[in-house]
Amino acid sequence: MAVVKKKIHPQYFDLVAKGRKKYEFRIADFDVKEGDMLVLEEWDPETKKHTGRSLIKKVGYIKKFTFADIEKEFGQTAEQLRQHGFYIIQLD
Repeated sequence: MAVVKKKIHPQYFDLVAKGRKKYEFRIADFDVKEGDMLVLEEWDPETKKHTGRSLIKKVGYIKKFTFADIEKEFGQTAEQLRQHGFYIIQLD
């Protein structure tokens, strides 16, 4: 089990803290696995400083996608993603 620290903006920090946001969308430029601990450190983008608040969440299901994966698995092209964007949907 690894401990991974990541910055999170205040509006998202509050949603995670209140239990309303139960997912993260992140660029896959770091290693993370199921069971790792994700330390979310609140970061103020205006002051460019940590606020001192943090949350620790255990990583559950995780899936890394590349554009090639999305085209292969879902039949969507990178251009379609650029044009329409995409959702991350939490299933309760």
